[in-house]
Amino acid sequence: MQNPTSRPLEHPDRDTIRLEGVLHALSDPLRLGIVRALAAGDCEQSCSVFDLPVSKSTTTHHFRVLRENGVIRQIYRGTAKMNSLRRDDLDALFPGLLDSVLTAAARQAGRLAAFG
Repeated sequence: MQNPTSRPLEHPDRDTIRLEGVLHALSDPLRLGIVRALAAGDCEQSCSVFDLPVSKSTTTHHFRVLRENGVIRQIYRGTAKMNSLRRDDLDALFPGLLDSVLTAAARQAGRLAAFG
């Protein structure tokens, strides 16, 4: 249930999600990290569980970019803003894209970790 004191969060309908917007949202390393964590957790996660090395306003910006481009869904649970991956929508629109990006990101992380 949404917090009645908060403004509603706008999400694009499935049919209006665009590939270039999704790719833009996933192109930032911090946003990609958020998506990887959401995919690994397979459940809603509060914004506060993400310890990003940026200011609170920049963190808010990154979550907004992901939401406005249809990558995540955000809802209020009490005072917490909860985040979930829109996997069903993304898989229906762009079959295999999310899995390919997540696999490539994991491989890259492993490769970079091997070099210190």
